[in-house]
Amino acid sequence: MHEQALMRDVMRKVEQVAVDGGAVRVVRISVRLGPLSHFTPEHFREHFVDASRGTIAEGAEVDAAIDGEITGELARDVVLEDVEIELPETAAAR
Repeated sequence: MHEQALMRDVMRKVEQVAVDGGAVRVVRISVRLGPLSHFTPEHFREHFVDASRGTIAEGAEVDAAIDGEITGELARDVVLEDVEIELPETAAAR
């Protein structure tokens, strides 16, 4: 249950960044995984593939790293650090 809530939160933030930026798609996201978040980088990527299916973020690359600070206040969280988007004029130039 914890993983699903974290993933919903990440997807909400990713989609908001994309909408606010006028994106046609999300190219890449970078996240920092708290050591108590129940995610490994590989496990997070699997969840992201499922959660992003049918969204503007489908097919985006995922850079995920574990933050080693187990006693930090974000130890149970997934922190969205960066969202790389593709803008309409970039897509048209291809």
